[in-house]
Amino acid sequence: MSQLPHILSQHAEEASFQWLLRSLAVHAPHYSLKDLARLDDVVDAHLDGLRLSGDAGWRICRDELAWEEPGELFVAAFLAYESNQPDHVEAVEQALMRTPATASGLVSALGWLTWEQAQPQIQRLLDAPDPHLRRAALAAATIHRQDPGLALLKALQDLDPVVTPRALRAAGELGRRDLAPRCAELAHASHADTAFWAAWAATLLGEAAAAEALVAISETGGPHAERAAALAARRLETARTQAWCRLLAADALTSRLAVVVAGASGDPLHVPWLLEQMAVDELARPAGEAFSLLTGLDLAHLDLERDGPAGFATGPTEDAADEDVALDPDEDLPWPDPARIGAWWSQHGRRYKTGARYLLGEAVAADGLQTALVTGRQRQREAAALELTLRQPGRPLYETRARGDRQRRQLGG
Repeated sequence: MSQLPHILSQHAEEASFQWLLRSLAVHAPHYSLKDLARLDDVVDAHLDGLRLSGDAGWRICRDELAWEEPGELFVAAFLAYESNQPDHVEAVEQALMRTPATASGLVSALGWLTWEQAQPQIQRLLDAPDPHLRRAALAAATIHRQDPGLALLKALQDLDPVVTPRALRAAGELGRRDLAPRCAELAHASHADTAFWAAWAATLLGEAAAAEALVAISETGGPHAERAAALAARRLETARTQAWCRLLAADALTSRLAVVVAGASGDPLHVPWLLEQMAVDELARPAGEAFSLLTGLDLAHLDLERDGPAGFATGPTEDAADEDVALDPDEDLPWPDPARIGAWWSQHGRRYKTGARYLLGEAVAADGLQTALVTGRQRQREAAALELTLRQPGRPLYETRARGDRQRRQLGG
């Protein structure tokens, strides 16, 4: 019995750490649905150890909230909401209100539960006085692809800078075409997050003009630039996208955005330029990813990669005086070998028609996109989900972040 607290502490630490890995994996370029499901199983195993210990496990998780990190909040919130003990629930919600930056942990905990378990908690939180709790409730309901109803409408009218951006995202993810005009209207809001998610949602819901708002947002830079560019490239007319990509490519400050646009467009016209960027250290890896998104080639598996350049470094360094602590966004991407990839393209590129759109080597069409949801890597699966909704506005956006076992059942495997 003396070892029990130590074992439970290990379960709590590992559940938090494995959840953190999982939260990174859902947007990673090298994780498949099968990989995601394996991570979920590990998280579940540690949650089981805590769940079966009753109050002893809860006390350890409650104390871990002092770290004010999303992983610790995820573990404690899962136990609290599953047990539905009021004092436990209050502890995790107070923790979120103290540190709103940890909200992803609480949202994920509600998403981890079954809808039957989560629904009463979400319904209560939709009416909470604190905007961070309301935002979490909107996000959790949407992860389950359940419509928050009147709470969603209210959030789109109140223009709360915390809640409204998440409500706009929810409108797009849920396929609420009736809300498309309101989303289009808010695409010109002065609040940056509100404007982006409004334009993003309106585009998914079939508002053609909203794609131009995404173009403007991407060109101003900021945290939403690449996401805005990728969706705009999927929605704009072919000639417009081609011209925009050339314009972005002509300026070193926007050349990375050009790579994003080239990959998202799926147009083989851009492949020769992408091959050139594979020789540019700063753009090589995203250019390789764009090429893989278009062709479906696994560069590492087919030995089409090379060693990274000597001395090249991005992201945080070991220098304590270095204020740049941002992670390398391309860390998990292979370094493409432009010569070998160029040789492959010379041999196989004729089957790709300029001006057409391809994803993972297949023309963008419903059957191929559905297959990509099953076989693709996470970023490729996100792209396929967007394409499916753009083809049929009003169709809920497939949730590639959901628990792996639920996704596999939904996809028939």
